[in-house]
Amino acid sequence: MPTYRDLKLEELFLTHEFHEKKQADAEEQRRIREQMRAEERELREIEKAKKEAEQEVKSREKALEQARREMEQAAGKQKEQLEAKIQQLSQQLEESLGNQRAISRAQMTKSGHIYVISNIGSFGENVYKIGMTRRFEPEERIKELSGASVPFPFDIHAMISCENVPEIENLLHKYFRDKSVNKVNERKEFFKVSLDEIASTVEKIAAETKTVKKDAIQFIKVAEAEQYRKTLAIEFGETQPSDSNYTPTWDEEESDENE
Repeated sequence: MPTYRDLKLEELFLTHEFHEKKQADAEEQRRIREQMRAEERELREIEKAKKEAEQEVKSREKALEQARREMEQAAGKQKEQLEAKIQQLSQQLEESLGNQRAISRAQMTKSGHIYVISNIGSFGENVYKIGMTRRFEPEERIKELSGASVPFPFDIHAMISCENVPEIENLLHKYFRDKSVNKVNERKEFFKVSLDEIASTVEKIAAETKTVKKDAIQFIKVAEAEQYRKTLAIEFGETQPSDSNYTPTWDEEESDENE
């Protein structure tokens, strides 16, 4: 027959289990909300880029049409100049159309970028964040992550274009799950692993899924970590701190104000 102590311990265990499940559910809901907000933000940016691309195409078409009309009335040297201008405008229009098609494809598919970044001043060596973004300007996501919440900006080691970026990110996270820095909250996406292992794993997954072009897989092996290295130099007396050493960017100043 269970004693009072046994029953009390069972009650405490069940209470603890309930609170853990409740916390896990809350974390999952928070993750879903964050993902939805990120997707909405990225879709807005793609829509904005699409409108800008459409305007650029119209502008190029209008300029090309005007040059062709002028060509009909031109002669001699002016005609030669207009021929060169028409050739240049035609090339620019083709580039604009290609850009427009790329944006439309990003809007209709799951294409995006896998990023691999480090911050040795904040987290030490061989700690990398592996994440994804569907923004048309993926570097903007790294600027956000380098805001006031970390003492030093992140360094980009890879920015890999993918046709199905959520799938590739999920496969990478699963592969490195046992090397996750935070084994309680998997949303943190930081892993204690070598860059060579990340690169070889990306190549392996790319070959299996066929959603990443081989020439898109390029890694920068050494982190620049400029502000961190300058800070170390100051601490060891190699240089003297000066107002001219570093000027915060607009993004960092704005991020400090929003904290």
